[in-house]
Amino acid sequence: MRDKKSLATLRQAIDSLDDQILDILNNRATLAMEVGKLKSAARGDFHVPSREREIYDRLTARNRGPFPNEGLKSVFREIISASLALEAPMKVAFLGPKATFSHLATMQHFGYSAELVPQKSIPAVFEEVEKGRATYGVVPVENSTEGVVSYTLDMFMESELKINAEVLLEVHHDLLSRTGRLEDIKKVYSHPQPIAQCRKWLEENLPNVPLVDVASTAVAAQIVSEDYTAAAIASELAATMYDLKLVRTRIEDQVNNFTRFLIIGKKLTEKSRDDKTSLMFAVKDEVGILYRMLEPFAKRGINLSKIESRPMKKKAWEYMFFLDLAGHISDPVIVEAIEELKQCCQFVKVLGSYPRAK
Repeated sequence: MRDKKSLATLRQAIDSLDDQILDILNNRATLAMEVGKLKSAARGDFHVPSREREIYDRLTARNRGPFPNEGLKSVFREIISASLALEAPMKVAFLGPKATFSHLATMQHFGYSAELVPQKSIPAVFEEVEKGRATYGVVPVENSTEGVVSYTLDMFMESELKINAEVLLEVHHDLLSRTGRLEDIKKVYSHPQPIAQCRKWLEENLPNVPLVDVASTAVAAQIVSEDYTAAAIASELAATMYDLKLVRTRIEDQVNNFTRFLIIGKKLTEKSRDDKTSLMFAVKDEVGILYRMLEPFAKRGINLSKIESRPMKKKAWEYMFFLDLAGHISDPVIVEAIEELKQCCQFVKVLGSYPRAK
């Protein structure tokens, strides 16, 4: 009897707190709507990535538990998403279809209140944002196992869109089928990258089963939903959407398997406490040029986190370089380094400065 009374008392206390949380959420939403009116009058941006980062950083630093920081971020991601939807409708284009890892990354960054619109290709995502049909776009740029997504880098050669944020998504690949039995599988469908990321597991467990490349993991799941002898390498979300059973979970060969996604928009973002800047440039073909293009950053102590080269389509054996560095384009030391870099380049283009993903 004492335990029942204690349980009832605790539940009553939780209900009371839930009521308070509800009232606070509505008060916050009212303030967000007022902020939206002020932004509209001043013709300011409704969505400011650096402001979101400030909220997350402040709350996680203040959090003493036991509520976990990851849970805290998830809760406030949805609060911010719903609040932004009250300020102004936000449409986000992503490399579809739904249930792909691009879809998961988009939901992770923008929450469930934004209007998420799948596109058939990376160029189509860029086009939606360029023509103003979407506020932002989400595209993959590299995987920790398989490397860079060349289509995305190539698009920056032609587009004037800027990188506004980045998302790091931990990628887990599941083997899905209608029956859930390994012995029923006669063919495996997936996108080429997930197949490559699971190659060792597939060779050991399904050595004689044909592997079929398709446009996306979601397309693979859709095909398998109509074929009881096939399996798909896809996400847990795809299993839910296409009514598939789990054959094996986490079949990726590398334990730490991350894909980096870029959020693209029309404007540069404001400075936050921890930023990254991405550049694109073409250098002159001369002796010592590789040393000279890195020297402006090295002598100023600027950390370079990535450098990637891509062939220029219009000139044989000439290359475009993509560079990620620590800092914001408004930092004086970054400005100085880029000005010096221009002296040995045919051109330099700033792709964006944005909060570093954590």
